[in-house]
Amino acid sequence: MIRYMLQCEKGHRFESWFPSGDGFDALVRAGQIDCPDCGSREISKSLMAPALASNTRKSSEQTRAQNAHPLSTPRNAREEALAAMRRAVEENSDYVGMKFSSEARKMHAGEIPARTIHGEAKLEEAREMIEEGIAVMPLPFVPGRKTN
Repeated sequence: MIRYMLQCEKGHRFESWFPSGDGFDALVRAGQIDCPDCGSREISKSLMAPALASNTRKSSEQTRAQNAHPLSTPRNAREEALAAMRRAVEENSDYVGMKFSSEARKMHAGEIPARTIHGEAKLEEAREMIEEGIAVMPLPFVPGRKTN
């Protein structure tokens, strides 16, 4: 895996991971990478400095702060919005884990009372639920219980 700092033609910068440099090139050629700020598909690699280890030791507090959950310290407005969305989802719905598909189907069929849930489903399960008319939506973050 390789991480690139990317930039659209409007100057918005963002980073993403790719399986390889060739993988990045193929996705750009296919128009499958777009800017999260404006949706532009004219994406190029931005200049990036390698991460090098330093000889100075960081305090344990600095290390803990850097290793904190990535959404606990948003770096820009996009990350702040994502953090707010995550908080709203987690505060206003029940996490059902891998039982998401079965719980959603039971609610849709009226077998159990309807409530707001979030969880995990395989791509094929999500497609089937959409085809069945069950309102589902992918979330742009990993559930809190799945992060370290």
